[in-house]
Formats: sequence, structure tokens, C-alpha cells
Amino acid sequence: MKNILITLLFFGTLIPFETSAQKTYIQAGLLIDGVSDEPQRNVTVVIIGNRIESIERGFQAGSQADEVIDLRNSTLMPGWIDLHVHLENETGPTRYLDVFRDNDADIAFKSSVYAKKTLMAGFTTVRDLGGSGVNISLRKAIDVGYIPGPRVYTVGKSIATTGGHADPTNGRRKDLMGDPGPEEGVVNSPEDARKAVRQRYKDGSDHIKITATGGVLSVAKSGKNPQFLEDEVRAIVETAADYEMHVAAHAHGDEGMKRAVEAGVLTIEHGTYMSEEVMELMVEKGTYYVPTITAGMFVAEKAEVPGYYPEIVVPKAREIGPQIVNTFAKAYAYGVKIAFGTDAGVFPHGENAREFGFMVEGGMPAMEVIQSATSVAAKVLGMEDQLGSITPGKLADLVAVPGNPLLDISVTERVEFIMKDGVRVK
Repeated sequence: MKNILITLLFFGTLIPFETSAQKTYIQAGLLIDGVSDEPQRNVTVVIIGNRIESIERGFQAGSQADEVIDLRNSTLMPGWIDLHVHLENETGPTRYLDVFRDNDADIAFKSSVYAKKTLMAGFTTVRDLGGSGVNISLRKAIDVGYIPGPRVYTVGKSIATTGGHADPTNGRRKDLMGDPGPEEGVVNSPEDARKAVRQRYKDGSDHIKITATGGVLSVAKSGKNPQFLEDEVRAIVETAADYEMHVAAHAHGDEGMKRAVEAGVLTIEHGTYMSEEVMELMVEKGTYYVPTITAGMFVAEKAEVPGYYPEIVVPKAREIGPQIVNTFAKAYAYGVKIAFGTDAGVFPHGENAREFGFMVEGGMPAMEVIQSATSVAAKVLGMEDQLGSITPGKLADLVAVPGNPLLDISVTERVEFIMKDGVRVK
């Protein structure tokens, strides 16, 4: 056991002495470490502080001063990472009116609830892909411990073109539309694009998101038309790289997707009408695909509920939603790199683990699905040296489920243990 050297001031004299540091011993019946292709059986993960110290064979217990957590009938995994969430809002028939009723404080209080639900579902890290910018304050509040939630990486406000998927004034009457610009994340030239990226950096965003094509839920006709010119996308990617930020691209249509991949975005989100030409380009460029199948299935279902979505949204939801499943299966078979993301907020927060099941149904082996939400997702974030696997030196983000998810992936929806940054939260 390691000892910590502590120095006390005693009657004016510095006196060093040694005290034992408490450890946590997590006894796991099955361990999926996030990188290995085979699980380990009957091991103990030793935690000291917020770091993984070692993985030991058999069930170890340490000394009487140490904590022992018995998960001998469970599967222990790295804390899951969801690369596509929207923590500021959640689906509902009043969502399109809420933008006119909610102040930033209202959004903040709601987002704190959604953040906790996400953490308690086993997702210890997320990438928030667009809101009003309140998500930046949410990240800060979680980081300092004011509220419980996952570790958040956020793009702040997404970047769109005028009338594009992330133009916040779509669908409003003319006197309320105004002319939002780069500060609001709306661009129409390479110069605008650079300014918008720099504004996101100034606001405190970690990364950048663009809406490279139309979207399903925006109040606009097309869900798949390209919405950026090639020089605009290149300006965004190049400027983001200068600020050490990667770019995620929302994209349903093939042409907008192609422009985004050629420009050098790191991830394609949704990818609904991805052609083999784009798949080949993604393999060549090393671009990741984040499928968000759960969101596609949810919007297709809710499109059949009268009044749930505006009329202009319904045909897009019916058409695009189910297609994502087919695209996922084709992209996986083609060899496109796939990272885990759900689009939570489009469906209720806390149900993120449904994505595991949809990915397995789409033909991806359960072990690869789990890796997509652990080591692969950590690599996308550039945090593979800290997150995504149960290996010595990594942050102690852990999740456990009953039974064996390699045999029954649905157990991921029944999380029984969560540790984030060395602290047990469930």
C-alpha cells in the first residue's frame, strides 16, 4: 500500500510522518475494460483517489481501512461516453413554444435535471452538441460540484447558415426573425465562419458543431439539402484547428456530408443518406460516424402522434428516422469508424442506453458497441489518456450492470453502480 507523507507544524517544528491512503477495492465478476476484445473474469479494480491504481486477479479486499465494493455478480465497464446530447432541452409537444417562454435561468434549472438523469443512466461523460450557450455554464457548475452530472464537453451554440438547421429564428414571423449573425452562430461567408468559431472559443466552448445539411426537427422544409459552401466549411475547420477544437457536422443529405468530410470534420452526426462514396471518403480521412439511431426511431414514432410536431416536421420525421438504422448497418459493414452518440433531448434524457440495443440489432457485436461508447468515444474527445478504459492511471469513471451485456445487451438499461472521478454516485 502506498503511503502519503504529511508534514505538520507542531510547536513551531515541522514533523513529517506517514499515513496510509485509503483505497477502494471493486470486486468484479466480469470486467470489460473498453479496449480488450475479451472480458476478464473475477478481478479486482483498485482505486486510490480519483485514479485507477491496478487491476488484480481474484477478489482482493485490502486492509480494514479500505472500502470494498462487491460486484461479483455484475459486469464492470468504463463509464460510458455519449458524444451527442442536448442537455438544455427535452422533447415534448410544447418544445417549439418554450423558446418564447423560457429565460436562461429556466433553461439552466431544467438542464440540471437532465444532467443528473444522464449521469444516473451510466454516462459519466458527454459531448453537448448545441444549445443556447447555457450548456457552458452547466459544464462549469458540474465541474465545481454545484450540481451532479456527467463530465461535459460542449460546442455551446451550433453554427448554421441563414435559414439553416441551427438558425434559431426559423419558423418565426417576419418581425421576429431579425438577421442573426456570427455572434449568434449564423454565417454566410468564410469571414463570418471564422468569426463564429472565434466567438464560440471566446464564449468558452470546447468544440464546434455545424449543421451541414437541413434537419428533421427544424421548422424548415428540407431535411437533407446542403447548407454550407465548401469554402465556408473549410474556414470553420481550419479556424477550429487553430484553437485546438474539433468540428462535428450534423448531416442527413449526402452532398452536405461530402463537403464536410472533405473539409476535415472529425465526426458526422446522423449520416442518414450516406452514400458509399462518402463512406469511402470517411474511411480515407479517418472520419467518425455517430449514428444517433435512438433519436431516429423516436421521431418516426412521434410523427404519428397528431400535434406532437409542427406539420412541416412530420414528413421529415417519417422519412429520415427509420433510414438511420439502414445507414448504420451499411456503414459498419463498410468499415467506417463508429463512435457512440444518441441525440438525447430529441428523446427523453436518461434513456441513452437504448442506443446499445439498436446498434447490436444493426449488426455490430456487443463488445464493439461498448468500445464505441468507451475507448473510441474517448479518442474522439482527445481524452484517451484519461478516459475510456479501465487501465492503471486512468480516471476512475466506472459503471456496472447486472449479468453479462455481451449475452444480453439490454442489461445496459439497468445500471446498478456508477463511479465518476473516483466518487461513487450510485
